[in-house]
Amino acid sequence: MANLSPSRAVNPRLGSYFGIFLSAFAAIALLSLILYGLGIEPPVLSLAMLIGPLALYAGIGLSTHATDPLDFFAAGRRVPAFFNGLVLAMSAFGATGLVALTGLFFLIGFDALFIAIGALGGFVIMAVLLAPFLRKFGAYTIPSYLGRRFESRPLRLASALVVAAPILMVLSAELRFVAEAAVQLSGWTRGQIFLLIYLVLLATLVTGGMRSMTWTSVAQSLAAFFAIMVPVIIVAAIVTTMPVPQLTHGPVLRAVGRNEAIQGLPIILPPMLAFDLPGPELQPILKRFADPFGAVGASAFVLGTLSMIAGVASAPWLLPRLAAAPGVYEARKTLGWATFIFGIAMLSAASIAVFMRDYLMDLLATPGPAVVPPWLADLAKRGFASITETGTQFTTQSISFARDSVILSLPVAAELPPMLLDLTLAAIVAGGLVTASAATTALGHILSEDILFGTTWEPPHGPSRLHAGRVGIAIAAVSGILAAAFLTTDPLRVVLCAFAIGGSSLFAVLVLSIWWKRMNAYGAMAGVLTGFGVAVLVVMGGQAEGAAVPSALAAMIGIPASMAAVFAVSFATPAPSRHVLEMVRDIRIPGGEILYDRELRTQRLKKQRQLG
Repeated sequence: MANLSPSRAVNPRLGSYFGIFLSAFAAIALLSLILYGLGIEPPVLSLAMLIGPLALYAGIGLSTHATDPLDFFAAGRRVPAFFNGLVLAMSAFGATGLVALTGLFFLIGFDALFIAIGALGGFVIMAVLLAPFLRKFGAYTIPSYLGRRFESRPLRLASALVVAAPILMVLSAELRFVAEAAVQLSGWTRGQIFLLIYLVLLATLVTGGMRSMTWTSVAQSLAAFFAIMVPVIIVAAIVTTMPVPQLTHGPVLRAVGRNEAIQGLPIILPPMLAFDLPGPELQPILKRFADPFGAVGASAFVLGTLSMIAGVASAPWLLPRLAAAPGVYEARKTLGWATFIFGIAMLSAASIAVFMRDYLMDLLATPGPAVVPPWLADLAKRGFASITETGTQFTTQSISFARDSVILSLPVAAELPPMLLDLTLAAIVAGGLVTASAATTALGHILSEDILFGTTWEPPHGPSRLHAGRVGIAIAAVSGILAAAFLTTDPLRVVLCAFAIGGSSLFAVLVLSIWWKRMNAYGAMAGVLTGFGVAVLVVMGGQAEGAAVPSALAAMIGIPASMAAVFAVSFATPAPSRHVLEMVRDIRIPGGEILYDRELRTQRLKKQRQLG
């Protein structure tokens, strides 16, 4: 067997490098805590918790530059499964999961599970139906895969334009969460923060593309997990004496349920298709935590879960991570690690919500006149909560919380040092940057590979291809910053709509491109455009008052429409060529040469013969 090139081997010191990074990050947090005890002003320490980690991320990005297209577009195809899965899980979770999902758990409890279950199911579907085969093909972007798979340049260009929309939606929503957290840490204006974020994205992405994005995202993911786990572990140790919040919040939830019953929280029985997700505004808790289908009806819960499954499985900013795996087997392991890590993140968000509800229910259960405790007064001063005293005792309607501040409220409610609140804000910044980096890189590669060079099968040689990729990433970052700056809609709804539009446009086409040989380029084009068009119409209609189908469930109409268009147009047009049929057969075989590399080499040989 031929020896692997040393330049393509996995670096055995990766664990040591990231151990050093995590130690440096922890040192910043501990030093801030010590300096706070010595009397240093909190605003200075908060700014350090923002600038210090960002400087570490930028240093990693600048030190992992790429001079080879394979490194720039696929991280050299040598990222170990654990690190690949870590980045994939955090790219799906992001700041939306840390901030909005935690708030949803707090306000509507069980009903928020459709997002978490859908994401986990999406990873499973991706691992079974898509990941091994897309890794075998080896294309750097989803439009490149579709164009090569069906030998259609128009399909490549059309799909590039279609998938750019959901990617930009996710990018703008994540950057909005990052900017709000960074503003609270620094006290700077939003314009200054957006400029800082843009510079960080350039430093961490432009020099190395997928390579620098991978390693900075690993660092950001580790920082996010560390920063978010420290406060909730301390709270779990205080409340339950066991520092394992993912496992110990169950008994606390039972106590919360008893207090909810005593307080008279109603058991709501909404319509089957009800889909009333809380917005970011201040509002009281809406239902009992453990009772299902109070804000989201039973049918809507199932449809929302299926929509998330399709959206995550076909997300065009997540699937390119598969190209960085060393092989098909590692691609499967990547999805295994991603599912495990995402599950831990979801349980952590749920435990934060449960402990926060426990503090609130303990306050409501206190007999006597309503006396505002210091922690609640602090939350109200920060704008995280509002208080309306009614009668002689607090009720569930007396106190309202902002959905997106629940994760920040727990350190305050537990009366932990202010530096732990800064640590939570740093976690939001890190988690949002992971998803934003994945979306920016995916959009930048699409701009350079599929739109700029989409009319030719052979990309240019030499540094011009890398320069185009770097310019594409810079343009994608600018577009995301501008979209985030002018975003007025709830970022959570934007992300849910992005998953719905992406799933409607791509899920049926990607699955059938692997498992149905008769599908041709005309059918794929019809499927992509029909799914996208139907989903956009449903999303726009869902914004109207009294709409029959909520925007987040658009995929449940878009996917059947896309699949119907694929079958109808494919049967009505000529069958695929013999070469395309052989390509489908090769995709299904795990071993062998990467098909994308083979197609590029074949195209290059044809061009040389023509010139000769």
